[in-house]
Amino acid sequence: MNSEIDNKNKGILKTLYKALAFTYGDTKMLTGLIADDLEWWFHGPQNCHYMMKLLTGELSNKNSFKFKPRNIDAIDDLVIVEEWDGAKAYWVHVWTLKNGVITQFREYFNTWLTVTELRPMGCVRSTTLWQSHPCDLEKCSLLGLILAI
Repeated sequence: MNSEIDNKNKGILKTLYKALAFTYGDTKMLTGLIADDLEWWFHGPQNCHYMMKLLTGELSNKNSFKFKPRNIDAIDDLVIVEEWDGAKAYWVHVWTLKNGVITQFREYFNTWLTVTELRPMGCVRSTTLWQSHPCDLEKCSLLGLILAI
């Protein structure tokens, strides 16, 4: 892992979330941060596609769902962002960057996530690189998923 690249990628995502909070619904400030052919994946309740609606300009009401990251971690070309809002919501965003541009986005809403390093068959065990930290939702029952990289 390269801490210089990790810090640069984390900085790009901090910029993205600040721009989203500031411009809410105006995606012009995001030009250059996100690839035109962004690959998108979502897991969660169908009525919770907030980031997709925000990035496409469909969600423009400032009183709507807000993304306020509490935790931002980087693992090489991945940046993992999470936030929990009491017992109401927990989300994890996994962004993939190539040369400083976001090329892939995975959104997990009300889902525990474990990021694991994929190892070839015959290796002793996989390595957990990251796990959800939703302190406010410890007593909630959420579906758990593994993202193998």
